[in-house]
Amino acid sequence: MYEGTFPHKRYQKTLEFLRDNVPAPATILDLGVRNPFVDFMEKEGYTVSNTSGEDLDIDTKAVQTDTVEVLTAFEIFEHLIAPFNVLRDCKADKLVASIPLKLWFSPAYRSKTDPWDRHYHEFEDWQFDWLLEKAGWKIIARDKWTHPIKKIGFRPLLRFFTPRYYIVYAERIKSN
Repeated sequence: MYEGTFPHKRYQKTLEFLRDNVPAPATILDLGVRNPFVDFMEKEGYTVSNTSGEDLDIDTKAVQTDTVEVLTAFEIFEHLIAPFNVLRDCKADKLVASIPLKLWFSPAYRSKTDPWDRHYHEFEDWQFDWLLEKAGWKIIARDKWTHPIKKIGFRPLLRFFTPRYYIVYAERIKSN
């Protein structure tokens, strides 16, 4: 449908994963302020609202709404000090979340110009799985993909073979 129109490989992979695991129509609360990927989700038939930039480590009220079916978090949890709180407090029964994986050959991301744009966590896949499990989620599907860059060198070469992104579809574990 959008072949050749995605600005990033991860947009295409993320939308395919979302479509495969949570077909439209569905109501989504997307963590973070509105971003270009929301347009792709809406064109696909999803109804999307976003959080408004509040500090989700401190204030989780935005995710405590029961008017959405799905919580999405695309490259958000690595920026939070306490992602457990958001995962535990949200009322949605479905979750689609992606994270950049920790790479042994590259330091954690930290913007040189924006003091807020940094990764507090860069997870290994098993750490993210454990976080979700501890917060009351069961992973139903998962995928990983690489993120090659057009540069010459040892680290760019490793990026052709080493998965950079990890995405999961999880459902809330119902307590009896």
